[in-house]
Amino acid sequence: MTNANLVGEIPPSFSKLEALVQLDLADNSLTGTIPAGIWALPNLVYLYLYKNNLTGPITIAGTIGALGLERIDVSMNQINGSIPKDFGKLQNLSVLFMYYNRLSGEIPASIGLLPSLFDLRLFNNGLTGVLPPELGKHCTLWNIEVDDNKISGGIPDGLCDGGALTSIVVFNNNMSGKIPPSLGNCSTLDNIQVQSNRFSGEVPNGIWSAVNLTTVIMGDNAFSGGLPDKLPWNLTRLDIQNNRFSGQVPSSAGNLVVFSASNNMFSGNLPSSLAGLSRLQSLSLGANMITGTIPSDLSVLKSLTNLNLSHNQLTGHIPVAIGSLPVLTSLDLSANELSGSIPTAMANLKLNFLNLSSNRLSGKIPAALQSPAYEQSFLSNPSLCAANSQLNVPACRRGGSGGLSRGLRILFFVLGGLVFLMALAFSVFVYRDYKKRSNGSDPAVWKVTSFQSVDFTESNIMRGIKEENLIGSGGSGKVYKVDLGNRAGETVAVKKIWSSRKLDSNLEKEFQSEVKFLGSIRHKNIIKLLCCISSPDAKLLVYEYMGNGSLDRWLHGKRAAPLHWPTRLEIAVGSAQGLCYMHHDCSPPIIHRDVKSSNILLDMEFNAKIADFGLARMLVKPGQPDTVSVIAGSFGYMAPECGYSRRLNEKVDVYSFGVVLLELTTGRRANNEGEQCNLAEWAWKQIQEGANLSDAVDPAIKDSLQMDDITMVFKLGLRCTEYLPSRRPSMKEVLQVLMRCNRPRGDDCKPCAERDVAPLLSSKTGSRRKGSPDDGDENNLACNV
Repeated sequence: MTNANLVGEIPPSFSKLEALVQLDLADNSLTGTIPAGIWALPNLVYLYLYKNNLTGPITIAGTIGALGLERIDVSMNQINGSIPKDFGKLQNLSVLFMYYNRLSGEIPASIGLLPSLFDLRLFNNGLTGVLPPELGKHCTLWNIEVDDNKISGGIPDGLCDGGALTSIVVFNNNMSGKIPPSLGNCSTLDNIQVQSNRFSGEVPNGIWSAVNLTTVIMGDNAFSGGLPDKLPWNLTRLDIQNNRFSGQVPSSAGNLVVFSASNNMFSGNLPSSLAGLSRLQSLSLGANMITGTIPSDLSVLKSLTNLNLSHNQLTGHIPVAIGSLPVLTSLDLSANELSGSIPTAMANLKLNFLNLSSNRLSGKIPAALQSPAYEQSFLSNPSLCAANSQLNVPACRRGGSGGLSRGLRILFFVLGGLVFLMALAFSVFVYRDYKKRSNGSDPAVWKVTSFQSVDFTESNIMRGIKEENLIGSGGSGKVYKVDLGNRAGETVAVKKIWSSRKLDSNLEKEFQSEVKFLGSIRHKNIIKLLCCISSPDAKLLVYEYMGNGSLDRWLHGKRAAPLHWPTRLEIAVGSAQGLCYMHHDCSPPIIHRDVKSSNILLDMEFNAKIADFGLARMLVKPGQPDTVSVIAGSFGYMAPECGYSRRLNEKVDVYSFGVVLLELTTGRRANNEGEQCNLAEWAWKQIQEGANLSDAVDPAIKDSLQMDDITMVFKLGLRCTEYLPSRRPSMKEVLQVLMRCNRPRGDDCKPCAERDVAPLLSSKTGSRRKGSPDDGDENNLACNV
């Protein structure tokens, strides 16, 4: 009876079903405690009660009688108390899932003696004590996940004695000691996540030769020792930041995608050739003691998006090859001893972040990098200069005329004077002409402010502002698609805000707000503002052009084919990343206040970017409300507090994004096609009336093989649209859940997606409680990536 919309408590009469073999009441809305008699059923083999709202401790009447139990899954509830010691009597028990509950106390030592135990998942509880010392010695243990508890002590020595262990996940605990040497002989090991503990000592050499090893995350401990020169071929992620590793940096690991080793004690030179790391996307080696030069052969790193070699002792020049990395967006070489000029080839990069500060660089900064976006990127390089006064470096000196004869200098002086007089006369003429038509709509003087390196002028833009290029319009202006006609064949989107006389104060504030924010933001999921062009009569914002238009167009407009679910989920993740950056990584934080599907734009690869910041505001402190003077937003997307309060915080964006998630899963518009209630109210009504969630899903994606993920994202949208701001999750938590739903997994890992969304769905979703906007009801919404 999984997902049968059951409510109420489990009937005590179930304790009399002595012939019962399988009890499956998972994924419902059951409350109360588990009847004590359930554990006495003599023939019970499978017990599935996960994803409910069960509470209280697990109570066993007398002694456990269901000795044939093979699988127990009571995860994703609100069960408290301790794990019963009688579970140690279940000789056939192979799967024990109790994650995402409120368990406390120690894990019974008898669990370690179970001969059939195969998969143990107890993460996200409040468990204390140590792991059972005998765990793994008497069974073929395959997986153990006890992360996010308060467990102390070390890792048991016999975890891999059964020869089947593939995964150890114990992060975010209080564990200490060394990694057991026996794990060095565990050839089946695939995944080790022990970060954020107090482990120390060297990692057994054998672990680095495990043929199946793909993931090693050991950050935030006190590990020491070195790494082998050649890492396992299958290893894709190695995160060992904030430890005491030393020695040389490995030169080879065929499939490594992420190598994060900042804040360690690595020394010596970087490998002369990084060809063995050709699939790297992120390389972070900051805050070590690495010397020598940066290898010149970096062109092989075609997938590299992030390179951090800061706070080392690197010397020599910046390699020209860095400019040939096609997808590099973040580069930090600060706090080294690099010298020479900045390669002009770096103008080819499309960087969201650049830091070359605190080196010994000299010469003129390449023109393409002389942008206000990089004003903090070149500090403490006394010999650098730039023509752009907005950069925090000295202005470059122009060459003198000392080699010219006196006569030529006089001639140039006279000619210069004539040119000056002619320019002055022309300026007077232009000024008079401007005054004559200062009340007209045709702008006479344009002021251009660039935020990126651009290969066009205002005339290129103005030629494209015509009706046949119109691609959209709104309350604040029109948007045009403009082909620049330059050598690169670029296309941009231009938003024109204009008035027949003078911009009214609201539009002026909207323009200034958008320029202020977008001009300083660098994030792959936020629309890129190239420049702004202004005159007394009009304001133009020039953006990168998004070839696939808005999400609203794909969900609700006429199109050739509907978006399939994986694309919708990628769009949700990308949009959430942009909002998460605004809320949690900007200082001060930014609230958008008009998040909606028409403001989520898609490039030709369907990558999502947040757009239209005309209503954005900066907050004084994270989480503190911002006082606004007008009600702003769009119908169907506005949070309830927008109607009764002028003190708003980031949760208004969370509400609006929740509506977008509901649009993605149901295919309905935010105004619910003109029905009496909007989409959020309609969705909550479905839950309250006990409707089958699959009936609410967009028919275009109803046949998807990922229906579980679709319904979970629907429920996530519900939590985001809670009436009280305090009951909504943060964007960071929302993003973490979406990313876990989006990660590739096989059928044997299906519970991973179900478990990860549980904290956000932990409160009963059958009621949408209303109350004071200052209600302090905060939920514990812990999520982990």
